[in-house]
Amino acid sequence: MSATATDIQYKVLIGMEIHVQLATKTKMFTSVANGAYPDNANAAPNTLVDPVILGLPGVLPVINKRAVEMAMMVGLALNCVIPSFTKWDRKSYYYPDLPKNYQISQYDLPLCGEGQIELPLTDGSYKTIRIRRAHLEEDAGKLLHEGHEEFSQVDLNRAGTPLLEIVTEPDLTTPEEARLFGEELRRICRYLGVSQGIMQQGHMRFEPNINLHIFHNGQTFKTPITECKNLNSFRSVERACAYEIQRQLAEWHAGGQKQQPMRKSTRGWDDDKGVTVLQREKEEAEDYRYFPDPDLVPVTVSEQWRETVRKEVVELPIQRRKRYEKHYALTPKESMALIDERPNAELFEAAVAAGGSARRVTNLLLGVATKTAKERGVLLPELGISAMTYAALAKLADDGTISATAAVTVFEELLANPSGDPKKIAEAKGLIQVRDVGATEKWVEEALAANPNAVDSYKNNPKKKQASLGFLRGAVMKISQGKADPKMVGELLEKRLDA
Repeated sequence: MSATATDIQYKVLIGMEIHVQLATKTKMFTSVANGAYPDNANAAPNTLVDPVILGLPGVLPVINKRAVEMAMMVGLALNCVIPSFTKWDRKSYYYPDLPKNYQISQYDLPLCGEGQIELPLTDGSYKTIRIRRAHLEEDAGKLLHEGHEEFSQVDLNRAGTPLLEIVTEPDLTTPEEARLFGEELRRICRYLGVSQGIMQQGHMRFEPNINLHIFHNGQTFKTPITECKNLNSFRSVERACAYEIQRQLAEWHAGGQKQQPMRKSTRGWDDDKGVTVLQREKEEAEDYRYFPDPDLVPVTVSEQWRETVRKEVVELPIQRRKRYEKHYALTPKESMALIDERPNAELFEAAVAAGGSARRVTNLLLGVATKTAKERGVLLPELGISAMTYAALAKLADDGTISATAAVTVFEELLANPSGDPKKIAEAKGLIQVRDVGATEKWVEEALAANPNAVDSYKNNPKKKQASLGFLRGAVMKISQGKADPKMVGELLEKRLDA
């Protein structure tokens, strides 16, 4: 429930339609190469076409089995019902980037029925989002308008790409939740390996459907539903939803606070101006003249096939996040950072399995390793440092052979020589900690003598006692050039200061 400056109460309802290009080697109904497959991403315009894509007379479509299985995997991950019988329908409309003038889609019998997922929110809690359906269809081509006033160009490379459309119930109630849902769905698809989810290449497109229930003078006023089309970034999803909420509220006020006609509309998003722009009033299902495609047989899903596909569904990001928090005592922020990309999470688990403590490995991965990976634009495994090496480095720090600071220095050396031995690097750079009591006592005395003000503050100012101790510990480590055992330093300092 939200309120405006005039204290008008209203509820936001957002349902999402998400189009996911599936990364099969070939297209949905033909054997021509698929542009959403990594090897074909940079194909020249209009080269990924054949007579089926061009809609030439006499051609017949053939179902891509792997696309059906990938769609089922996503449905199972979203806890959707996978029916035993589904069929294909023709959705008739004219677009110049769809040569045959109809799209092969699914209408009343989709491949994936009702489902739900637990959406992780920023405060660490979860919210149930219901899935209405997920159906499989073919994508259209792409119109290019830039640089030409009198005509548009058509690129048909995208036409025929397997496209999974996922539709939620209007359970999202804030622009942030809409963004988080998009991010989570992308993680799921990347974990399953059904899509690269590269937004700049159009692998995922988001269309939030937004309207308000406004409560005024004992009545409920429902604003017309607006569909924001083809958003290709999470930032755009959040900004478009936020703008549309305020636009609908202002329009309701300007209309004399009356119930408005419930005709849906489609609006585009102008990212530069930060506004939505009316495109057309929304078509209804009857406008598309759906009818069963006569060229394609229905798909019958046996229990055996369903279970075979289910085995391909790996542990999902949400499940892995909860496990990390329970078994490794990680914070929600740490677990989310680790599970964001499946290869990163697998590297973490492999390092822990190799003997590294979960806490130390987490600190290494989310510290200097993540910083370096972001600078290079790669995932953590692509830095070239193996899980065994991370485990060995973590052990050196945990057993006190080297300090946490020295571990960072060793890691930086490993970036230049990923196959190096952490202990040998530490020895070569003189980072092995000294546990000799006599030598440490000498360093302690030097630090105390050089910092009389810190000693006085420790003894005579209770509020600064711990800060002074920390300062003196750092002074000892500096004098020892990082070789002193921090634990021994702390014990000897307190013993000497409290004497």
